[in-house]
Amino acid sequence: MPETKSSPHTHTNTSTKVDTLAASVVSSSASQEIYDVVVIGAGPIGLATAIGLRKRGIENVLVVDQTRAFREVGQGLDLLPNGLQALKHLDPNAYEEVKKIGLGFLNSKQSNDQKTVEPTIGQQPAKTSPQWAYKDFQGQIIQSISLSFDDWFKDYGEGRVSISWYNLQTTLRQLLPQDRVKANHRCINVVNEPEKGCVRIDCVANTGIEVNPYAYWTDGQKHNDTQPQNSDIAPQELATKSIRAKLIVAADGINSTVRRLLYTETQYHNFARPEYSGFAAIFCREIAEVAKELWTKLEEDFFQDSPIVTITNDEISGNSVCINNISIILFRRPTGELGYIIHLALPLDSLQGKSESSLIDLALQELEKAGFPDALKQLVRISPPAKMQQRPYYIHHATISDSLQVSNPTDLNTEADPAKIPPAWSVGRIVLVGDAAHGMPPFMAQGANQGFEDALVVTTLIAKIAQENNWDDPQAIAKAFEKYECLRRPLIGYVQQATLKRSPHSSDKEWQEYAQHVYCRNFAQLIEGLL
Repeated sequence: MPETKSSPHTHTNTSTKVDTLAASVVSSSASQEIYDVVVIGAGPIGLATAIGLRKRGIENVLVVDQTRAFREVGQGLDLLPNGLQALKHLDPNAYEEVKKIGLGFLNSKQSNDQKTVEPTIGQQPAKTSPQWAYKDFQGQIIQSISLSFDDWFKDYGEGRVSISWYNLQTTLRQLLPQDRVKANHRCINVVNEPEKGCVRIDCVANTGIEVNPYAYWTDGQKHNDTQPQNSDIAPQELATKSIRAKLIVAADGINSTVRRLLYTETQYHNFARPEYSGFAAIFCREIAEVAKELWTKLEEDFFQDSPIVTITNDEISGNSVCINNISIILFRRPTGELGYIIHLALPLDSLQGKSESSLIDLALQELEKAGFPDALKQLVRISPPAKMQQRPYYIHHATISDSLQVSNPTDLNTEADPAKIPPAWSVGRIVLVGDAAHGMPPFMAQGANQGFEDALVVTTLIAKIAQENNWDDPQAIAKAFEKYECLRRPLIGYVQQATLKRSPHSSDKEWQEYAQHVYCRNFAQLIEGLL
C-alpha cells in the first residue's frame, strides 16, 4: 500500500490483503515500464483527466478500465456551466468536441432519457427556448428551466449541453491515442513500492461477473458481451498483469475498487463503500403504445410545449417552495415514445429483489399515497414490465453527514467526532476523483460536472509536480493532493447538501446563491491560485 501522509485524515493501517483474489490467478510477468500517471477508470472523468495531463505535457499516461468492451450503456446527463468551464480549461479541443456532440433534447440523433437536474426558480427565458417545466398536479408551472445553450451562456457566462454518458465517453476516448486506453484491466490490488518510487497496480482480465448494484442503467439491448459497464467481477483461473506508476488517479466510480482497497482495513472501513442516500428511482425507458385519450390528457395538462416535464406535489408558499420527497419526470423521445422516472424516498429493502411487475405496483402505491393525478397512474399502469428498472442512489459524504444546514460552503464545520469525519481523498501516491471521492444522487446534475472540476484541479497540480521534478518527493506529492482536497471538499459538501435537500429550488434567493457558488466561479483565477 502507499505511504500515508501527515494530515487529520492519516490512516492507521494501510495494508491491503486480497489473498483470495491473488490465489485464484496466475501472475504474468510484471511490466517494467513505470508510467508517470495511471488513471483507473475510463469513464468521462478518467478520460478527461488523461486528456488534461497530456495537454500539460505529461504524455506517459495510461488509462485502464475493467470493462471488456466499450459499449453503449449509461444514462443521459447535463453538462452545466461549471463542468463545461472546467472541460474548456482542461483542453479547449475536448470542450469543442463535446459541445458539438451534445445536441440536446430536440435533436433526434441523441436520446437523453434520464435527465435528473430539476428546474430552477428565476426569470423565464424567451418563449422560443425549449423549456423543462416543473408543474403541480393541476399542470400549473411552479418553476422552469431553459434547455438552450445560449440562455445559460447569457446568465452564467457558459452554456449547457445534454449528452448521453456513452457519447461523452466515446468523444473523450477518441481524443486519446488508442494504445493509451486499455479495457479488460480490472484493478484488484494496489501496492506501494517505495524503493522504486511508484505504486504497483495488479489487474485481472476475462473473469466472470456478478451484478453491481451501483452500475449505470444499461440500454436494454442484448450484447454478445454480457459484462455490465461497471461490474463486480468474480475471479477465475486467468492471468494478472501488474502496472507501475508514479501516481495513481482513481476515477473508477462510486463503487470504486481503489477506495475499497484504501479504506477497508483502516479506521475508515465504514467509508470504504458508498452509503445509501435514502433516495431511489423507478424508471420506465419507453412506452410505445399510449391510448389517444391518455396521450391527449398528458399533452394538454403537462407536456404542452415542453419535451420534458417534472410533476410534483411540492407546495408553494409565497416566494418559496416546500419540497416533498416524490416527483415524476415525464419525457418524450424525438421518435415519439414516452418514458418516465419517479424519484422518491424509500427504504433500501423495499427495492431489493423486486421483479419488474413489482416495481410497477410499488410505483403505483407511492403515487397513490401522494395523491398524484389519475393520468399519471394510468401511464405507470400500462408500463411494459420488460422496460422497468430501479436504481437506488448512493453517496460518499464529503462532510459530516449530520451537518446538513450549511448555507455557504465556507461555513462547513469539521470540528466533530473523528470517527464521523470522512477519510482523505488521497493516500500517498493515490488520489480519488469524481464519484470515487464524492459520488452523490443526480438531482442537481453535478456528478460529472464536479468530476470535471476535480480533473482540472488534479491535472494542474500534477503538472506542477512534473514541472518541479518532484516525482520522487512524497512530501511534495502529499502537499499537492492536500491542496486539491482543501479546495474541493467544502464546495462538494455544499453541493451534496443542496442535492439531498434540493434546497436551491425552494426560493429565488437560495437559487441565486447556489448559482453564484456553483456556476459563476472564475476558473482562470482558480488555476492561477494553484500554481
